Amino acid sequence: MKVVIALGANLGDPRTQVASAIAEIKNVLKVTAVSSFYETAPFGVPDSQPNYINAVLIGETEKKPLDLMNALLEIESALGRTRSFQNAARLIDIDIIDLDGLFMESESLTLPHPRAHERRFVLEPWLEIDPAAHLPGRGSVSELLAALT
Repeated sequence: MKVVIALGANLGDPRTQVASAIAEIKNVLKVTAVSSFYETAPFGVPDSQPNYINAVLIGETEKKPLDLMNALLEIESALGRTRSFQNAARLIDIDIIDLDGLFMESESLTLPHPRAHERRFVLEPWLEIDPAAHLPGRGSVSELLAALT
């Protein structure tokens, strides 16, 4: 199954954190494309935070959605992620954006990612590595990105 994963960090050495996460993800699934790194201002946060380094990768996996999510959470934890409050500054954040067009909602995972269409820091790197990208239920990534400007 094709999976789209977004990564971001704004604490420690964000470029190293994102690169380390990508290296670890390669142990969990077959990575087929990785975007450039994008520096972006924090989005939707109440306090001032350092800028983020963001990237998107595309891969192939046979893991079930919750198994994949748990594997990614383990990577976050191994890289020092702690969860204090929503949108808090972080050493690493790894989100499943789309998993083979699957729609699901559970206590711990919603697919496709419910806010991806609002996030330039997801759409722009995704479009870089997949110009024909489509966010299920929302439309073409290029059109979603254009709507944000």
